[in-house]
Amino acid sequence: MVVLRSVLLFVLAAVAEIGGAWLVWQGVREHRGWLWIGAGVIALGLYGFVATLQPDADFGRILAAYGGVFVAGSLAWGALVDGYRPDRWDVAGALVCLVGVALIMYAPR
Repeated sequence: MVVLRSVLLFVLAAVAEIGGAWLVWQGVREHRGWLWIGAGVIALGLYGFVATLQPDADFGRILAAYGGVFVAGSLAWGALVDGYRPDRWDVAGALVCLVGVALIMYAPR
């Protein structure tokens, strides 16, 4: 149950951070305005809060592992939201990152 909770928190954190960054990008680069930017800043703040809910108490470990989730999540976001099509090397790299996440977070200690 602890691993499932952790994975769900990583997914929620990814949606908040990647979504927040995307909203800021849309507000600035696509000239959608301050409401988009403000919503992005709020989402980015939520990301920081969600990260604190991880069952592991080590900040460095959680943020290091989240980096791999961010890589895979960013490619997924691009494919689902922006029409980006990852190639096989993108997918392979994301899988390597997710293996790293599993080793960092869930290896027996």
